Amino acid sequence: MGQPGALLGLQKTNLRQQAVTALRSAITSGELRPRSALVETELSERLQISRGTLREALRQLQQEGLVVAGARGRLHVRHLDTKEIQDIFSVRGALEGLAAAEIARHPERPRIVAELRAALQLLNQAPKDETLDDRIEADLDFHRLLCRSADNETLLHSWTSLEGSIRMSIMYAGRDRALGNMDADRHHEMVDAIEAGVPDDATAAVRDHMMWAVGNLVA
Repeated sequence: MGQPGALLGLQKTNLRQQAVTALRSAITSGELRPRSALVETELSERLQISRGTLREALRQLQQEGLVVAGARGRLHVRHLDTKEIQDIFSVRGALEGLAAAEIARHPERPRIVAELRAALQLLNQAPKDETLDDRIEADLDFHRLLCRSADNETLLHSWTSLEGSIRMSIMYAGRDRALGNMDADRHHEMVDAIEAGVPDDATAAVRDHMMWAVGNLVA
């Protein structure tokens, strides 16, 4: 009996993750607008899943910061205001600046720099049929790699907990400005500073990057 149960559990997990992916895409694309209510009966019918599976998916999106509970515990899509965007990028700058400093003094800095440049190559060579969600993921892959390469689990965990909020903040001002934030050339400036091996300069390059990015979004 153990094997069928395990298979059913795997199927349920996959279904929940598919629901998370679909809802996340609907939120970051604007299909589900900020402040819009998330009605279980409607969403479970649209996604063709049980309300229990939907609740599990929504709980994950709450943890990511895409969904929040309002009056009487009713869930709705999170709305970010200008100060929240600025706060998110301030924390990002601190975390990623620390990561850049750690990599700048890392004994395997050349290998890490090569990996970062490879990630930027993927960001730069976008296929014609790439969606904005795909573009955001390629951008986040680079920044996630930056944090992971610092060999600091607390730093990586802190950054990961912000990931949903980062996705929403990128979409704050619409597609054109979001794409402006993901320009590969501006990212190369950070990698160049890391490659030079001066921790303070690497930190400054990341924070300059974040200051420009948040200014672009909230201008």
